[in-house]
Amino acid sequence: MLKLHRKIGLLAFAAGALLAITPARAEDASATAAYKDIQATLGSVPDMFKTLPDVAVAGAWAEIKGVQLNPNTALDGKTKELMGLAVASQIPCQYCIYFHTLAAKANGASDEEIKETIAMAAIVRHWSTMLNGSQVDLSAFKKQTDDLFAAVKAKSQ
Repeated sequence: MLKLHRKIGLLAFAAGALLAITPARAEDASATAAYKDIQATLGSVPDMFKTLPDVAVAGAWAEIKGVQLNPNTALDGKTKELMGLAVASQIPCQYCIYFHTLAAKANGASDEEIKETIAMAAIVRHWSTMLNGSQVDLSAFKKQTDDLFAAVKAKSQ
């Protein structure tokens, strides 16, 4: 009986301790700083950022600024935006398609490159559907792919 009382006492203590902890609150300062940086970088704060809770604004902006808008990454801006368009076409997301089309053009993509990007997205989706739906053995597919690339490499040497 004493053990039961100790367990109940311990549970009551733990519950009380949890209730005494003040819930975490969004740091308005980090959201405010992010909004200021977005304004300075883009000239305005798009509503998409305002859909986020304050705790997520700074992280979301850091991700976009650190990868998508960063000119010092492995991929150039045009490639990143064409990739965004390809993915957006597959989701599909009308907002993303509109944005990434304009962003790709702003980064120097031609109409032909945009068409080719969408065609590649469609080809990948088609074959993904065929391979997955037909339940093609992945190990066999990988071996055939490795053999194919080895033959192409040998032929080019």
